[in-house]
Amino acid sequence: MSDPKGFTASSEPAHPSHGYPEPASLSKQASNDKESTASHPPPSKPDPTTSHTPRTFDPSARNAEHAAKAGLAASSATSSSELSSLKVKLQAGLRQFPDFPSPGILFEDIMPLFSSHSLHTDLIRALELQIADVFHTSTGEKSDIDVIVGLESRGFLFGPSLALRLGAGFVPVRKQGKLPGSCETEGYEKEYGADNFQMQSDAIKKGQKVIVVDDIIATGGSAAAAGKLVRKLGGDLLGYVCMMELDFLKGRAKLDAPAHTLFSGQEEGSKKNT
Repeated sequence: MSDPKGFTASSEPAHPSHGYPEPASLSKQASNDKESTASHPPPSKPDPTTSHTPRTFDPSARNAEHAAKAGLAASSATSSSELSSLKVKLQAGLRQFPDFPSPGILFEDIMPLFSSHSLHTDLIRALELQIADVFHTSTGEKSDIDVIVGLESRGFLFGPSLALRLGAGFVPVRKQGKLPGSCETEGYEKEYGADNFQMQSDAIKKGQKVIVVDDIIATGGSAAAAGKLVRKLGGDLLGYVCMMELDFLKGRAKLDAPAHTLFSGQEEGSKKNT
């Protein structure tokens, strides 16, 4: 029979006739299709708030994790032992000259460490291990150090070799007037007056990780000036690494980043600028 509005009436009623119960199978299906809740999930659908995939224990993964940790600990212990041995050998290679270059000064001579191929190799290796230890980086060219800055003039003796070992660039800090092009300048006080250090303006890029190296921390003025130049150029100054320190001069107090040395130098004596 046609509907006045143009629709054809269905031959089956949309709802069951009054007085007759809905078939059990249809009622059960409708019940099962209800949206699940945490309180009353339907039997055929697990509660999504409590269901999970069972975790399985993989003993090989646990063993691999333990082996990796043990390997790191063993590697660290080996490096520490190697560094201690190298420090003893290197310090034995140093020489001291009293009253040089003037009376009352005990001069620390590092040149034997460079005239011997064996000691020179040991020095670079010791500095590499020292940096990895104190700055928590890797050894070798994956050290994450971007630039080694060497101070005029003895920082030039080992700075480039160390930079090569660490996969880093080398940047010199020189006395004013020695470098061409645009330069940044920083002054510092010495025992007998003032002086200026310079670094080329494009030598360090913003954010690069930098370590400043020199032979000795003495009064600390020149090293502090180098650190300020690094920051002027936007470098991230991690710290200072030197071969030794004249502790009695307390130059470390002038440095605004961590300072580390392979070994201590004189505890008493006359002042010696660096």
